[in-house]
This record gives sequence, structure tokens and C-alpha cells, in this order.
Amino acid sequence: MVIVGMIGLGDSRKMTRLATAVSRIIFFGGMGVVIAKIVRSNKMLANQRLLWEEEKSKKEERDRFLHDKSGGLVVDVLILAMLFVTCTAALWNMPAFYVSLGLLLFTALLKAVSYAVYNRKY
Repeated sequence: MVIVGMIGLGDSRKMTRLATAVSRIIFFGGMGVVIAKIVRSNKMLANQRLLWEEEKSKKEERDRFLHDKSGGLVVDVLILAMLFVTCTAALWNMPAFYVSLGLLLFTALLKAVSYAVYNRKY
């Protein structure tokens, strides 16, 4: 986002309220998720390493199965790429932003529904 803004490709003055809100949620929410995962990992490693590994091994196989059935790594990478594209398109072009936002929401909904279906089925 910073690079796009600095080289002048986007014009943030033409952003709609929705585009502004979504780009901020994606950008700052992503930073918050990364920070939260770092803090959580530090606490896990410092305090209850053995308990965490034992608990993880018990439910790891079923979680991996559900993750794979609902799209797996490919859909996760696709969602991350679409988050980047949506955030960048918000600075660049409003029609492109709305298309990428729609595709992002559809992909996330599809993954959530397929995960719920397989979770219930198996």
C-alpha cells in the first residue's frame, strides 16, 4: 500500500467510504493478527510446551483432514493474495476494488461453507 501510494499510481481521494474502511480493516487487522500470533506463540513456547504438543497431536489429524477438504493451502494462499489485491485496488480503482472484494467474500464464504459441511459430515 505504501509503495502504490508513494509512486502515485493510486488516488486515495477518490476512495469510497467502503473502500477506505475495508482497506484499513485488511491492513491494520492483518498487522494485528500477526502480532497476536507472535505473542501467542511466545507464551506457548515459554510455559506449556509439552502440553501443547500433546494436545496438538490429538486433534491434528482431523483438523488437517478438514483443512484439506475445504480447499487446503491453495485456497489459503488465494485468500491472502486476494486480500492484497483488494487492499491495493482500493487505492487504485473503485470498480476493480468492488470486483476483488466480491471475489474475496465469495471465496471466504465458499471455504467456510465447505469446512462446515465436511465438519458436520465427518
